Amino acid sequence: MPDITRVHRPRPTTGRTPGRTAGAQRRRRPGPGAAARIAVCLSSAAIMVTSGTGWLAYHWLNNGLITSSALDALRKGAPRKLDDSVNLLLIGLDSRKDMDGNDLPKEFVQQELHAGSSEIGGYNTNTLILMHIPADGGKVTAFSIPRDDYVQVAGGRGEHKIKEAYGIAKAEAQDTLSAQGVKGAELEHRSREAGREATLATVQDFLGVPIDHFAEVNLLGFYDIAKVVQPVPVCLKNAVHDRYSGADFPAGPQKLNARQALAFVRQRHGLTNGDLDRTHRQQAFISSVTHKLKSQGVWSDLDKLQGLFDVVKKDVVIDDRWNILDFAQQAPNLTGGNAEFHTLPIAGFANRKGEAVNLVDPVKVRALVQSMIGQAHAAAASPSPSSSSPPVPADAATTVVDVRNASGTPGAAAAESRALSALGYRPGRIANAPASGHTSVLHGPGAEAAARQIAAALGVEPTAGRAVPAGHVVVTLGPGFKVTAPARPSPSAKSKAGEPSPVSTDDFQGPSVKMGGVPCVD
Repeated sequence: MPDITRVHRPRPTTGRTPGRTAGAQRRRRPGPGAAARIAVCLSSAAIMVTSGTGWLAYHWLNNGLITSSALDALRKGAPRKLDDSVNLLLIGLDSRKDMDGNDLPKEFVQQELHAGSSEIGGYNTNTLILMHIPADGGKVTAFSIPRDDYVQVAGGRGEHKIKEAYGIAKAEAQDTLSAQGVKGAELEHRSREAGREATLATVQDFLGVPIDHFAEVNLLGFYDIAKVVQPVPVCLKNAVHDRYSGADFPAGPQKLNARQALAFVRQRHGLTNGDLDRTHRQQAFISSVTHKLKSQGVWSDLDKLQGLFDVVKKDVVIDDRWNILDFAQQAPNLTGGNAEFHTLPIAGFANRKGEAVNLVDPVKVRALVQSMIGQAHAAAASPSPSSSSPPVPADAATTVVDVRNASGTPGAAAAESRALSALGYRPGRIANAPASGHTSVLHGPGAEAAARQIAAALGVEPTAGRAVPAGHVVVTLGPGFKVTAPARPSPSAKSKAGEPSPVSTDDFQGPSVKMGGVPCVD
């Protein structure tokens, strides 16, 4: 479990009651599921440092931020990077609770947030956007991950909607911590850390690129930020009326207050493509807000920025290694219009465990993202036992491969399972296993040929396992294992190492959204 001691950095004394934690002092604050506001806050934090507000402004902002060490557990096993670019994950949490786990006031949730009851929503991450900021300050590329994508959740938790990784891990940690006697705000803080770690590991593994920094905010945080920047200009191609989100807008350009802005980014009912159209709303909102703030000169005015930064301090959680001064050198293009948002593709729709999900092709998604940000060459250059994929036996399609992670590297089993699946093997159970000093491959009756090929790729000898069912292979990953088949760049990728490759817009889910104005969306 990550280091929780640094999650809430103490503030200077301001007359509060002695003995209360920083988290308790910051009661009443959560964050949203529409990551729009995060990009604004984080961009502003960076731009402020370069705008002439100076050293004092930087230290004023940096003092009192809510930070998390959830990324620490991922860094050791993260994919290799080729340069000093930054991959920033924006997490929008659809929670009706404050930072200490208390329900938000019922009337506020129903009337202002139009979000039903404080009891619903759980801890789903309804917005996940990875922003790639090049080291040379070039074009920013952002990828929205549809919240219902059905993926392997890190930690051997099996397949679930990607939005559920946070809540599943949080609930597990909460049960464990409660049994140890942890209570109240501390229980909430520490179990949320487990949720963040699972989300970060799941996304990093799914996309195959390292996550350098993250920021998390939820419904109340979004609302607070929208209040600071309202009215927000938006544009709709069609009139909408949705009683679930409260969205009731005519077609065309218009300006929204905070309550309307939340409805705008939360609506999915009544839209042709449901959640996928909602993703485009979120992207358009980020563009509209940053365009407004830039055009009104907010970035260079400390007085105007103070309201935004006050919200950042109480509503946004960021990783504890975020150096705002360093980030400031790479962020200007984010608010200058030189950025583009893409929605990652899905392979179709299905029903799993009684729920509607998006089916995805992880190999295709990884290759697409890696090609766009110039990371494909790092994946292709990763060390492997051989320069080509191992030969696949004729019975691969009927061989079920279970993968267990005993390596201590988060996401290792899921990565290996996906690689073997891409080669034609049937994916089986993914789980963690007690620490082991070596990698092993066991097989049941009828799976000898498959076991030999898999074992050869992993550099070990296969062994018959008495408890392994017929037609099954059990792979246990030990320290130093190499993934059998690293993700490959798309066939059209032809660029120098570290440079993005051209990718057709048809490869994404729906139209891309370019920043720099007020885009019109469905």
